[in-house]
Amino acid sequence: MKILVIRYRFIGDTILTVPFLRNLRRAYPDAQIDMLVGPVSGEVLTDCPYVDNLIVFDTTRKFKYENTKQEKKGFFSYVNLLKKQKYDKAYVLKRSFSSAALAFLSGIKERIGFGTEHRGLLLTKRVPYVKNRHEVECFLDILRADNIPVTDNYLENWVNEAAENKINEIFRDLDIHEGTKALIHATSGNIFKQWPLEYFAELIKYLVNEKSVQIFYTGTANDAKIYDQIHNLIEEELTVKPVNLCGKLSLVESAALINKMNFAVGSDSGTLHIAASLNIPVVGIYGPMNSTKWCAFGDIHTPLYSDLPCVPCELSKKCPRDIACLKNITPDMVIEKIEDQFFH
Repeated sequence: MKILVIRYRFIGDTILTVPFLRNLRRAYPDAQIDMLVGPVSGEVLTDCPYVDNLIVFDTTRKFKYENTKQEKKGFFSYVNLLKKQKYDKAYVLKRSFSSAALAFLSGIKERIGFGTEHRGLLLTKRVPYVKNRHEVECFLDILRADNIPVTDNYLENWVNEAAENKINEIFRDLDIHEGTKALIHATSGNIFKQWPLEYFAELIKYLVNEKSVQIFYTGTANDAKIYDQIHNLIEEELTVKPVNLCGKLSLVESAALINKMNFAVGSDSGTLHIAASLNIPVVGIYGPMNSTKWCAFGDIHTPLYSDLPCVPCELSKKCPRDIACLKNITPDMVIEKIEDQFFH
């Protein structure tokens, strides 16, 4: 049996496929299970034991973390590639029309996926997509619809030795040892999901000067500028200098860094899903997107969101309220949650 799983693009979405992959592997212990992943974002599954091969689907550069040095390929080059593999079954976890078309044109006999985007005729089994349900459970619904037992739904991640050694070396060079460590993540794939920078400035000042927390940042090289802007908003000197590792770590190395944190706080982003997959407690700040669907998955995490009638708008139109859903979540509200969860 040869099985293809299609879920390319977005770091968070890729992490959220892990419970699906684990239950699939349990049902098909001897099958070849390959997964079509996005450039860079697919790296989060590098050490996943449930997948035999990762196939990088690289046709666009729409998102900042997709800017790799590899040459882009055309859609039909992947059709031809997948045809040669002669897969017996495809699970199309991505909801786009093109992802279902890819499975159809590749000649894969069984094609199971969400009945969205008018693509039902391209699938052999259509699964309802529930908007007010966490994405982890939506992915598992596809297995359930295919009569595959789902016995658990927890997230996982794997930190390899090389990545851990690099972070240990950074810690030694910076003389970082004991004490509370926290990841602050101010950026997101969409700027309209980002908590205001002045709010992050207030939070960082509190964590450092009041609680002596060692702060870390990670992300792309361009993200480093965001943290410079935040620091320019902090008028008083910080007693513990935050460590900015933006642009200096791969995605796997970032996971190794996050694995050493006591907690993470940040805007709605894939990085929060990485933290959740490592069982690092997350305080997530959610604005226009559906927090029920996209919050950090697990009981140890704390989602913060505004109770406004327009939430979630899912960024379907220009906001007439100047992103009030995010601005209404004040630094004091976030600090209160952090105090209750980590310092009592």
